[in-house]
Amino acid sequence: MQTDTLATMTAFLERHHLLSLATVHDNRPYSCSVFYAFDIQQICFIVASDRQTQHIDNVLHNNNVAAVVALETHEVGSIQGIQIQGTMRLTRQKYDRKRYLQRFPYAALMRPTLWCIDIEQMKLTDNRLGFGSKLLWQRETVV
Repeated sequence: MQTDTLATMTAFLERHHLLSLATVHDNRPYSCSVFYAFDIQQICFIVASDRQTQHIDNVLHNNNVAAVVALETHEVGSIQGIQIQGTMRLTRQKYDRKRYLQRFPYAALMRPTLWCIDIEQMKLTDNRLGFGSKLLWQRETVV
């Protein structure tokens, strides 16, 4: 079941490219939008952002984040969106850079700093499966 749910979520995430990211520091929330490349191998989002931004400053103090990827529509029966909880970290992996630049080749000119949002859990709402239908995925913890 978990594999089918992740495959459904991955198909949705691969059709989109923008997520709304929420961070917090000193009990003050902040949100922004970032382009992402979804990596099914690590089950993470790879995003580009400068260290001088408010959301990265927040992450450097508290790496717990939340995010949303949603289809914008007026048709209630077509509503789809994923809510995410996870942690965010700087990445130095060549694989992550390659994956991100495959999705956004023009970003190579900017030499972006890349970050990974390691997903702990996701909830997909998909009204095409029935009003209010939800699929849940959670990373299995290794003991």
